[in-house]
Amino acid sequence: MRVAILAHEQFPGRAKTALGILRYADYDVAAVLDRDTAGDRVNDYVPDVQDAPIVESMDALADDDLDALIIGIAPIGGGLEESWRDDITAALESGYDVVSGLHHFLSEDDEFSRLADEHGCELQDVRKPPEDLTVSQGIADEVDAEVILTVGTDCAVGKMTVSMELARDARDAGYDAAIIPTGQTGIMIEGWGNPIDRVISDFTAGAVEEMILEKGDEHDYLFVEGQGSIVHPAYSAVTCGILHGAMPDKLVLCDEVGREAIHGYESVSLPPIQTYVDLYEDLAAPVSETETEIVAGALNTADLDDDEAAREAVEEYADDLGAPAVDVIRQDTDEVLEVLL
Repeated sequence: MRVAILAHEQFPGRAKTALGILRYADYDVAAVLDRDTAGDRVNDYVPDVQDAPIVESMDALADDDLDALIIGIAPIGGGLEESWRDDITAALESGYDVVSGLHHFLSEDDEFSRLADEHGCELQDVRKPPEDLTVSQGIADEVDAEVILTVGTDCAVGKMTVSMELARDARDAGYDAAIIPTGQTGIMIEGWGNPIDRVISDFTAGAVEEMILEKGDEHDYLFVEGQGSIVHPAYSAVTCGILHGAMPDKLVLCDEVGREAIHGYESVSLPPIQTYVDLYEDLAAPVSETETEIVAGALNTADLDDDEAAREAVEEYADDLGAPAVDVIRQDTDEVLEVLL
């Protein structure tokens, strides 16, 4: 599928959906839309993903034969930025599908719905959960697979990337591993999943459990994509729901170098690493027959230009955590996989 990705004024730092698609999805990316960096190329900023030109708007792609425009960013709250409307309209008028991970459902927007009908294209709201979800039965631990969940010190520290990289490296090493997608980016990459942060609160754990039960007897290892953080003022409920629904055997704690406060809530300082270990393990304990522990860490060192500085940061993080740690993009994951598999 040939796509363009909308990432206005957020690429690359706050466009994690765009980066996830560029790195992992099986799409041919024609261009990234970003008014701030138009004229440059993706690899000018992120050298280790699929390259593509960065353009100012859909007008630059008027002669391109695209299949879809993907919304590659999601602001806090998941609303639609009105400045994106012209590009979405242009895509629909050209007959391109539009794929969105926003909480604002494009299919319920009167203008977009009318244009999609007129031009024979589809509005795909991947954050719209199925209607047949229910509460958890507390049986995710009965599947044959070992369940590994990525948890975080904050949102946007790399939990999806860590899940994808560890699962891919496990498969490359000969293990039968699969991803359990819980957010819009993972769903777009994998082509299935439940958008946990949109699910009714009572059904959150059940929506995760449903996916575990669907895949748990088909694979030996399931890497569950974590969301948010247990200390996040807005997203802690999602984090807890995934933790209890997945009933994981092992946890990987994800952090970002230099992060000192909660993203979007800069008055809320991040607690010490040991506090996270205690919180996650204690919260998992009541619903787990076996002891669920944080056995490894992953550190996002993208803000460090120097590889040696990154290596030292990872080593310091491992010392704080008391477990092996890795930057899954810069380093070999063998040591972490050894304790997970």
